[in-house]
Amino acid sequence: MAELRTAHLFTLSLEVAGMQPIGATPAGDRRVGLVAGGRFTGPRLSGTVLPGGADWILLRPDGATTLDVRIVLQTDDGAAIGMTYRGLRHGPAAVMDKVARGEEVDPASYYFRTSVTFETAAPQYDWLNRIVAVGTGHRPPSGPVYDVFEVL
Repeated sequence: MAELRTAHLFTLSLEVAGMQPIGATPAGDRRVGLVAGGRFTGPRLSGTVLPGGADWILLRPDGATTLDVRIVLQTDDGAAIGMTYRGLRHGPAAVMDKVARGEEVDPASYYFRTSVTFETAAPQYDWLNRIVAVGTGHRPPSGPVYDVFEVL
């Protein structure tokens, strides 16, 4: 069996401006995290996260959290890249309670993974339109941080 190969694209740090609660829906407790900005740095592209993105978070009845995020990256050379990712975060209740309170916890103590796609009109980043990427995340007090990898 072939092993999955990846290459590091960038590390992404997000600034969250606050949460807009939607409330208890049939699917779970919905809230929207408003993305105020951030930064991404990697070997092939780096830049800033533009304000205005959002994470439609769902706290499921089984204790897991699903993420549905759309943000716009602006590269250091001025290109705009749409980044969409869906993810799943879960772990022991005591650990997830600390994460919810914004406390520092060991990233290895809980599961936080994303599947990522990109969309851009910039010719120099056209290759992003044709890749699948995955991410591993953690949630320090400063905001979410992801390591994003291209699946080769």
